[in-house]
Amino acid sequence: MKVKQGILIEELLHITDKAKATAVSFKELSEKELNAKKDPAQWSILECLEHLNLYGDFYLPEMEKQLLRGENINKDAVFKSGIIGNYFANLMKVDNGKMKKMKSPKDKDPANSKLSVLVIDRFLKQADKLKQLLNLGRTVDLSKTKVSISLTKLIKLRLGDTFRFYVYHIERHLLQAQKNVKPGQNEEQSRLHEPMRRIG
Repeated sequence: MKVKQGILIEELLHITDKAKATAVSFKELSEKELNAKKDPAQWSILECLEHLNLYGDFYLPEMEKQLLRGENINKDAVFKSGIIGNYFANLMKVDNGKMKKMKSPKDKDPANSKLSVLVIDRFLKQADKLKQLLNLGRTVDLSKTKVSISLTKLIKLRLGDTFRFYVYHIERHLLQAQKNVKPGQNEEQSRLHEPMRRIG
């Protein structure tokens, strides 16, 4: 996949803004509703967000560190995806509301945790940090800058692919969280996940 870095950043910022709006709308629900599960085998709204927070604890500092070391480029630079990075990003991507099923690592599985509305505040704080990093990425070579991944230290992905993987992962679990909202319980939800044009 090849795309101008500016176009990629704009797409990812758009998804992040929609995720933030969805998370803010969850604050209208009671703590009981936030911990409720439509399916006992699935995560609640707060568990979905806490899962994302656990990933943010690793990826946000790692991406920031590599961004600050990255090579500067001009505004018309093109990002070229790596084979492995593109695979991971596409694995996370929501396609017409459908997601590929996969199992989460044990250290990122918040199932049956005691969670409060503070989980949402932490997610929103991380989302603001992500937006800051995405904007910083406009001037850094996203193809040459590499980032470690949480699964193993043996693999590093191009920063552009890490951004894609990370943001698509957020979108994926916000959609999962929304499935716990009963019809009419939060009318804002139906508007926030309208289909959007995709890159790659």
